[in-house]
Amino acid sequence: MTCIDSDRALLRRVPLFAELSEDDLSSIADGAEPLELAGGDVLAGEGDPGDALFVIVSGELQVVKRSRTTDVPIAVLGPGEIVGEMAIFEALPRMASIRAVVPTRVIRIRREVVLELLGTRPSATLSMLRTVMGRLRGTEAMLREREKLAALGTLSAGLAHELNNPAAAVQRSAALLQDGLDRWAAATGALGSVVDDQEHASFVAELAEEVARHAGTAVALDPLDASDLAWELETFLAERGVADAGELAPALVGGGWDRAHLERIEAEFPGEALGRIVTWVAAGSTVHALVDEVATGAGRISEIVKAVKEYSFMDQAPVQRVDIRSGLDNTLVILRPKLKTGITIVRDYQPDLPEIDAFGSELNQVWTNILDNAIDAMDGQGEIRIRAFARDTDVVVEICDDGPGMPPEVRERIFEPFYTTKPPGSGTGLGLHISHNVIARHGGRIDVRSGPEGTCFEIALPRERRPA
Repeated sequence: MTCIDSDRALLRRVPLFAELSEDDLSSIADGAEPLELAGGDVLAGEGDPGDALFVIVSGELQVVKRSRTTDVPIAVLGPGEIVGEMAIFEALPRMASIRAVVPTRVIRIRREVVLELLGTRPSATLSMLRTVMGRLRGTEAMLREREKLAALGTLSAGLAHELNNPAAAVQRSAALLQDGLDRWAAATGALGSVVDDQEHASFVAELAEEVARHAGTAVALDPLDASDLAWELETFLAERGVADAGELAPALVGGGWDRAHLERIEAEFPGEALGRIVTWVAAGSTVHALVDEVATGAGRISEIVKAVKEYSFMDQAPVQRVDIRSGLDNTLVILRPKLKTGITIVRDYQPDLPEIDAFGSELNQVWTNILDNAIDAMDGQGEIRIRAFARDTDVVVEICDDGPGMPPEVRERIFEPFYTTKPPGSGTGLGLHISHNVIARHGGRIDVRSGPEGTCFEIALPRERRPA
């Protein structure tokens, strides 16, 4: 099937073909293939070969780009417009999908026909260049914003999970703390029957100080060692007729108490009094442990919130003096959920590293993009080394991983917009392109070296910001 007369007339109105002779236009029309699409049909999928462009005769086509789990609309095109032109120059896989919004008729023109036209008609080449550049600028601008939002969504999901763990621990410890305080209060009240003179009162006061001190300095034991020690204390207490010896022993071990401590208590309070004192010590140790858990969880939440605020440079001027080390550390906090699988971070920061003039939040996006790519390349296992040091008038950051590295043909193109080695839908190919532009905006330089031993990015930033 070839083009009908109305299709030929439409081709004449397309700027790409407007100045062709009738013979050239007829040659293209004779080799073109009309296609009919129903609403929802996919004309070309992301990742498909770029073997043709399409002229829309009637209906409407939508161009969408897969970004992680979301289809990002890039353009909606109507009659007389062309689509699919960006993929034909290098015959690379398509960077986006094209699908019909409503019943649509298109004309398919093969790549070799278009390239022959561009090789013989300068006006067609200029028209194609204008179309490609305009669409590329619009697509990049849209995806740049979408990429930021998608990255924010991904980070937010990871942070929500990261915050949930300490928040749940605080909630759990706070609930147990109320019961622990009640037990400690009851045990304190029971001391009146055994503390009957000033000497005993002084000894109990010393024990109270020890309870607090042990809670702050107790060393976490190996589970097997802790179990053995708990059994030893339980046996000691059971032999002396102390009730609930099996419940008291683990609390005592967790509070840093051992057999020698109990023997010292027994020397002062033998017989039935031993049980009263030990019950009070165990209750106090439990309360202190729960308070420490609440403090630890709250501190962890505070750390994450502080890192997020500093990462985004909320409530701060766009350009300011920036400590690169803080930015790297805050980025690692943000990415911590992805680092838990088996990746070791080795940091080597110059102690007196000077601050630089910078857009802090933009630099943090650079660290995020590079580290995130390293994590993906290493498949969750290995080592990432981060160095930050001064060199001449620059501050230099090196981020190296021990992943499989990149082949030369990939390394040469990693900063190109939309270039990605990930499967369709797994990345937009803008992360490193944006990073390159950010560094250039700061008047800096970003280089990469890669081989079988891994990949290293080196970013040099001037201490005093100079125009790009």
